[in-house]
Amino acid sequence: MIFFGGDYNPDQWPPDVWREDVARMRSAGVNLVTVGVFSWSRLQPAEDRFDFGWLDEVLDLLHGNGIGVCLATPTASPPPWFTRAHPDAMPVTAAGVRLTHGSRDTYCVNAPAYRAASDRIAGELGQRYGRHPALRLWHVHNEYGTPCYCDHCALGFRRWLLRAYGETALLNEAWSTDFWSQRYGSFDEVLPPRATQYLSNPAHVLDYRRFVSDAMLAHFVAQRDILRPSGVPVTTNFVLGGWVPVDHARWAREVDVVAVDDYPASVESHLAERAFTADLARGWAGGEPWILMEHAPGAVRTLDGVTRVLPDGQARAAVETYLAGGASGVMYFQWRAGRGGAEQWHPAMMPMHSEMAEIGASLTERSPLRIGAKRALIYDEPSLWAWQSPHLPTPFVDYHGTALRWHAALGDPVDVVPLGAPLDAYEVVVAPLLHMVSAADHKALRSYVAEGGTLVLTFGSGLTDEHCRMTAGAFDDLLGLRVVRHRPGEGGVWLDEAEPAGASVVLSVEGRPVVTEHRYGQGLVRYLAADVEELTAWPR
Repeated sequence: MIFFGGDYNPDQWPPDVWREDVARMRSAGVNLVTVGVFSWSRLQPAEDRFDFGWLDEVLDLLHGNGIGVCLATPTASPPPWFTRAHPDAMPVTAAGVRLTHGSRDTYCVNAPAYRAASDRIAGELGQRYGRHPALRLWHVHNEYGTPCYCDHCALGFRRWLLRAYGETALLNEAWSTDFWSQRYGSFDEVLPPRATQYLSNPAHVLDYRRFVSDAMLAHFVAQRDILRPSGVPVTTNFVLGGWVPVDHARWAREVDVVAVDDYPASVESHLAERAFTADLARGWAGGEPWILMEHAPGAVRTLDGVTRVLPDGQARAAVETYLAGGASGVMYFQWRAGRGGAEQWHPAMMPMHSEMAEIGASLTERSPLRIGAKRALIYDEPSLWAWQSPHLPTPFVDYHGTALRWHAALGDPVDVVPLGAPLDAYEVVVAPLLHMVSAADHKALRSYVAEGGTLVLTFGSGLTDEHCRMTAGAFDDLLGLRVVRHRPGEGGVWLDEAEPAGASVVLSVEGRPVVTEHRYGQGLVRYLAADVEELTAWPR
């Protein structure tokens, strides 16, 4: 079965509208709706009072009409009574500004009061609805990604560093703190990477991003474990984007099913972007089926901030793209647009009822596909983070955009997998812009090639270890060349000047090697020293 439906917010509408909604859902083939994502202030109107009567009625109504429920914990948006009682649980920016209530995601994931309140509401929901016949899936929180730099985070960060390094001597070595007199005498001296006079230490920033990811994961795991006795699968929806401080490959090991939200930024390339997301989600899921938890029905919001309607037939084409990538559910945000609020102009399923009904009808007899790919693209979110650092010699390296181009060049089917994933099953692996590579990952890549694999690497690979410490020449033996220097190339993009030392030059420009090949063990390594417009020839 393929899940089909979307976010449903009955608390924004009177009960007579609920019955109309459910009737129209049935006629559209909807079999799953996500309920309660932003309902905390309705479910718990005061610290000592809960109100589940309306939700009881909604779940019973949905079940009576054969519609399953993906029930959310509402912890992404604490109610006003909570933030008033616990102002220290509000997020603080890197510049030291404490944000106020009035939007979503107004919380610090490390504030003890917020963690306790989150566990409490999750426990109440689990106890009341864990055996409800409509329940198909638990949806914890929503789109984890809100960073904070407050004193609660400072304390949590120090504890995280103590577990990671054990002693300040190892921390100082990893962070290269002798530069600019940053050497720490104790963990108590370490702060979050708050706003400072000039450039921050890139290793400090990177570890803080890892800490934020782990702190949010701990928040998810606590609620997951509260809900697990119900026997119903537990997940959360991964939100994609370079701003997100979440290592989704690590998180994927903790969810019962991988679920992602996808909002492409271009009408012209939206299907290519969706295909990449599908393969990325399947890679995080280890090849298992995954769920598209949110996408916009029939529209995309482009980079200029304009919501643009897709041409006729493209909503159906989007669904087929996700299914071709192994999706077991295709869900939308949202069923019915709100009458008010900051997302009242967000596209919804209701105005497209006839088109939605055609899509729903087409899914009734289908099952998730299993994809068997022989080619893989490595997508490493920590390397993406590293490329965002302002201390680099050029700001024009687009990690995500480059990954999209390579994904298109590889063709279908292709798996998008995290660094460290098993590679034995693949004939060709492309790893573009692999900025940070640990000793273990160096070993794994060499082993893959030595045993007969074909590996494609690009400029800007193996620049540093996992702590942003330079590892000059780390890939030279594998590539069969010597990288002489790194400099901006055409358009300011990174360029490696290289001298072959055993590698064959297969493409050069003005006498400079641009593409080389090198036999290593039983395999082959192809290397692109510069950004090349046409990529399809190189992952063969």
